[in-house]
Amino acid sequence: MFISEVLKAKGDLVFTAAPTETVGAVAAMLFARRVGALVVVDGDREVVGIVAERDVVRVVAEEGGTGLTRPVSHCMTRDVIFAGLHETVDTLLERMTDRRFRHLPVCEDGRLVGIVSIGDLVKSKIAETVAEAEGLRAYIHAA
Repeated sequence: MFISEVLKAKGDLVFTAAPTETVGAVAAMLFARRVGALVVVDGDREVVGIVAERDVVRVVAEEGGTGLTRPVSHCMTRDVIFAGLHETVDTLLERMTDRRFRHLPVCEDGRLVGIVSIGDLVKSKIAETVAEAEGLRAYIHAA
């Protein structure tokens, strides 16, 4: 299954933050939107980073409450790894597992078109496996 199909099923909404937002404001956005990561974009809507819940936790653990007043650019991941629409779920599951991250922005022609989480990919893989099993059961019963 391709990532384009995953996005078609889950939607292409991507929550973003500016690099100047405070870590505290980003934590509030993550909580309010019930997501695990935000894509950080500059004024031209160009991706400059990604910030996840674990980045917020790390800042608070290292700096205490004062870390919440720092700009999110202080703790975001700057070297963003992207997914493409025509990559497979299996490829991205492997990439995310190997590199130990849980969210991948999806780009096409340099434009942000969605984001997938490891949960989205696992859900897709399970649905694919269930469909294959049902197809095999139907084939066996028909024979």
